[in-house]
Amino acid sequence: MSEIPGDLKFLKSHEWARAEGNGRVTIGISDHAQGLLGDLVYVELPGVGDTVQAGNAAAVVESVKAASDVYSPVSGTVVEVNEALADKPETINEDAYGEGWLFVVELSEPEQLNDLLGPDDYAELLENDDH
Repeated sequence: MSEIPGDLKFLKSHEWARAEGNGRVTIGISDHAQGLLGDLVYVELPGVGDTVQAGNAAAVVESVKAASDVYSPVSGTVVEVNEALADKPETINEDAYGEGWLFVVELSEPEQLNDLLGPDDYAELLENDDH
């Protein structure tokens, strides 16, 4: 299992959020999630300017096995999407916590970050999932 970066927060449904410090949060899916999904073949991202709600589906990742909703860990407005994934969805498989990010949200409720799991709690969740 890959190392979980210490600056990330997580939803139990395996999405991550990285606070960028300027009221913006980058969102992606965890390495664990991409591993479960297998080879990704398609990504449907929200549009810039779209409003997302914490806990609601905001994107879709599709693998050869299944399509899976990606839930936004926070509420706000989408200010950037990772256009490169349209041509190379497998980037998520290769670098889930880096180049494989999905979209960036300008937070409307910054305190929501406090409700997310820290890296240790998320690692614990994964360990318990395996049993």
